[in-house]
Amino acid sequence: MPEVDINNLIPRNNAYLLGFEAEEKFLLDAWKNNTLHNSWLISGIEGIGKATLVYKFARFILNADYSKKDSYNSLDVSENTAVFKLVANNSHPDLKIIERDYTETDRKKVMKSIKDGEQMSNEELKSLKKSAFIRIDDVRTVNEFLSKRSGNDGWRVVVVDSIDDMNTASANAILKVLEEPPHKTLMLLISHNPNRLLPTIKSRCAKLNLKPLDEKIVASLLRRYRPELSEKAVKELAGLSSGSIGKAIMYADNDALSVYEKLSKIIYAKDKFSINDVLDFCNAGASDDESYELTKELILKFIAENIRQTQNMEEFAKSWEEAVKIFSETSGLNLDKKQALMNIIVNLCKRI
Repeated sequence: MPEVDINNLIPRNNAYLLGFEAEEKFLLDAWKNNTLHNSWLISGIEGIGKATLVYKFARFILNADYSKKDSYNSLDVSENTAVFKLVANNSHPDLKIIERDYTETDRKKVMKSIKDGEQMSNEELKSLKKSAFIRIDDVRTVNEFLSKRSGNDGWRVVVVDSIDDMNTASANAILKVLEEPPHKTLMLLISHNPNRLLPTIKSRCAKLNLKPLDEKIVASLLRRYRPELSEKAVKELAGLSSGSIGKAIMYADNDALSVYEKLSKIIYAKDKFSINDVLDFCNAGASDDESYELTKELILKFIAENIRQTQNMEEFAKSWEEAVKIFSETSGLNLDKKQALMNIIVNLCKRI
């Protein structure tokens, strides 16, 4: 298998999508039948390919010729076309992408790098931080974008990735656009948790809810994107990822299988657990923010999996509630993360 360019994992660069053939056909048929809604809410858990589907559809809309509609059998657009390259570079004049921008400090770093003609390293790019929310000023640029005529009287496409990242002000601003979208405007809103959105936003959108990927599809994608993984690791990661290829890749890159194995060993030892093993595990889990978030996620995943498989459901349910409460208080009150991990793990050891 040829090596996959890491940049092609970025949704607007990625032409490869598995698992949503029915959804692709649904969108294609709506376009062909001239019944395409102006605004779409594309929802589902993180990392399953929502943004990849959205950009695939955006490329198609910007590239397709309606007078030849019967010749199209898929949403595929060649990577060699001008449209594909423009979308990949976020430079298509009829495409507007709204997403969280970098913080003011890090945005200045990016602008300086561009001005100086110096490419930032992967380490520098990874260290850049984004704003907590999509800013209302960014949303307001949509109105300016939509006030201009599109090229060749074609479609204009607005992608919001994700609308979950909007605060009340920016959500209300996008709502005004959804209320009266101009002719031949396509609004594609990505959401990981649509239940938290304003009801008025949801009511103005056609909805496409993407289900988690089948484990076999996750495994197939892992073989493509992480060909160095053993078949055993591929299958274990696919099972651990809850149907999310994004999650599976993140787990692979952060040695999550090893963390999960150490966690399982400690807890299954029950009251005979090694205090040194617990200390080592919690020290590693609290060593930095990324490690803590991964460890936190894997602990909750362990409890959830055991709730489904054990006869001692009531005790595991209590452990879940306790863990969620401890994690919430630790975050909200800025408490000691290592101590939080220790409390949760010791409680689990006593209950299993």
